[in-house]
Amino acid sequence: MRALVTSSRNTFALDIIRKLGSGGHYVVAADTYAGAIGSHSKYLSAHVVTASPRFETDRFIADVCRIVTEHEIDTIIPTFEEVFYLAARINDLPEGVRLFAGGFDKLAQLHDKGSFQRLVERAGVPIPETVVVSDEDELHAAIARFPQFFARAVFSRGGVGLLTNTGPLAGKMDVADCHPTADQPWLVQPFTDGPMICTYSIIVDGRVTAQCTYSAPEQWAHSTGITFLAEDSTKTLEYTQRLIDELDPSFTGQLSFDFVNHDGELYAIECNPRPTNGVILLETAEFLQALHGVAPAPVVVEPGVERQIRLAVLADAFTERISHLGTSLHDLLHVHDIGHGWHDSLAMMWGPAALLHGAKLAHGHREELLKAMSEDIVWNGEQIEGMTPADAAALLDVHAQRI
Repeated sequence: MRALVTSSRNTFALDIIRKLGSGGHYVVAADTYAGAIGSHSKYLSAHVVTASPRFETDRFIADVCRIVTEHEIDTIIPTFEEVFYLAARINDLPEGVRLFAGGFDKLAQLHDKGSFQRLVERAGVPIPETVVVSDEDELHAAIARFPQFFARAVFSRGGVGLLTNTGPLAGKMDVADCHPTADQPWLVQPFTDGPMICTYSIIVDGRVTAQCTYSAPEQWAHSTGITFLAEDSTKTLEYTQRLIDELDPSFTGQLSFDFVNHDGELYAIECNPRPTNGVILLETAEFLQALHGVAPAPVVVEPGVERQIRLAVLADAFTERISHLGTSLHDLLHVHDIGHGWHDSLAMMWGPAALLHGAKLAHGHREELLKAMSEDIVWNGEQIEGMTPADAAALLDVHAQRI
């Protein structure tokens, strides 16, 4: 395989690059800035800077086409929301290159949290009661329905921008700062108490070929995981396959789902139609076997496997209360870093470059920083420059599927 891995700033992109490169594949990394961590892995054959898919879509597609041609790429593996721009412009990519992702219409259906909730209902997977609101009056009425509520934008990510009156994020966001619209609505649900359970899956021709179910015992700003612990996959594998069967029995790509474990029952919350840090818990041979679709049965990560982003755990130790220090020290001493065994330490040394990339928009606040770090590669449901009329119509249909 000659692969192009896009959005190489992500830790999970770095992991995919390492797995592909160590498996003997030719790998090129791409991102919108030169300091992306994955672009400095020793397992790369080359790395390239591209235009922003969100702000300069035509240039981004032209850059990708040039990379594919110059490096004779046969497979593009997106790792963040640039997947939507690539899928919407797939007809503009060089003939013969494979985009390891589903069609734009299916990805949009998963990403729009409103239409996702309807998909989950059809698949028979448990979900919390859900209200979609498109203005501030509807938002106030919806949160008044639930003594304990949880609300967020239909297009949101990374645990940023959550409105709730319960749990560690209660009061972090004020209802006066929430402005749902018809184009950018919000979801309101009763607060479902319990730990968050996440999944990462590889799907080939409608079949789950790899499944990792994990929790995040340690989180940055109570939102983004910085330690990852594998959990039992029995129920999540069943639910994932059920969702794929309902969505598209021929789907191929990488998907990640979030659930809440409420008294032993898993409730689906949202889908990230891309990889997440769960891929780090897969062994290289397992990942490659699943990617090629040759595993006779789904590869499943055994419960108990654990990894951490050591630099993030260390940074978090200085921001949490002193009583949390023991937990941080335990992780630093006993949990393997995501780079364990790779002998590729130069890549993670570029981590501060990602912080600098977003800091100019974040003004030093942790939540705003998390948002700004991906601002140029996200997709929030807009029409995409150059998309086909069929995909434009499919997008309108997706928005109409909101509950």
